[in-house]
Amino acid sequence: MSEEKSPWTFIGLVSSFPDISQDNAKCHVLPGCKTVSIPRQGIEDTRLNRLSDLSDQVLVFKYKGFMHAIDNQCPHSAFPLKEGNVFDIEDLGTAGIRCFRHGWRFDLFTGKGDGGPHTLNLWDIELRDPSSLEIDTPGKSDKEIWVRRPLQN
Repeated sequence: MSEEKSPWTFIGLVSSFPDISQDNAKCHVLPGCKTVSIPRQGIEDTRLNRLSDLSDQVLVFKYKGFMHAIDNQCPHSAFPLKEGNVFDIEDLGTAGIRCFRHGWRFDLFTGKGDGGPHTLNLWDIELRDPSSLEIDTPGKSDKEIWVRRPLQN
């Protein structure tokens, strides 16, 4: 039996995300990110006004020109990663995110953690040409951000 991938969800325009690497002091994710609740397919919740479960949330942000879409839930302690900070992993030439709660670190390109078997779920992300004609002005090359939950999640 083959699993189907989740549908794509529009998040916003790339221009609406400030590059958090400009905050040289701490590179906190929170001010330059969006968290969006995208419930898993086939799971229906009939409760009204429920608070979004962290396992349903995708965290989207820009760091050093790259857009990232990851689970908002730390795979180690289920703490919200939007409270963490992003940093350069200088010896590997990549970037990571550190969980605020216990200090665990995860590579933003592979999801690999620095301790234990925990791996960060990376969402599929696509940058698409804008579908709105209003954005299609000369000299403007903005893109739409679309994300979907990966199969392993």
